[in-house]
Amino acid sequence: MNAVCRHGRLKASAIGLVLLACVQSASADSVTEHGKALVEVNCARCHGVGKTDKSSHPDAPPFRTLSKRYPISDLEEALAEGISTGHPDMPEWIASPDQIEAIITYISTLQGP
Repeated sequence: MNAVCRHGRLKASAIGLVLLACVQSASADSVTEHGKALVEVNCARCHGVGKTDKSSHPDAPPFRTLSKRYPISDLEEALAEGISTGHPDMPEWIASPDQIEAIITYISTLQGP
């Protein structure tokens, strides 16, 4: 194989890797944005769902502080079975697997160091 052909293959491989990284990043961004939209519609009435907003309900922790209470991954089961709590104001909501992934991905972006 001559040097020109090898150079062309290397260049094509490099371009392919860059495109793959962009698609994966866009996909992760899309999942995160979907999670953000879900919590804004379903949770923001009571919880602070952003990086700085406050919860309007006294018993609803801001999502950015959830990792101080328990591992964020523990939310997966609660979301799948329907979150229910000791206070009557919280509606029960059962999320689909795709919604769970998106919500956990988004909430994970809010957690501090």
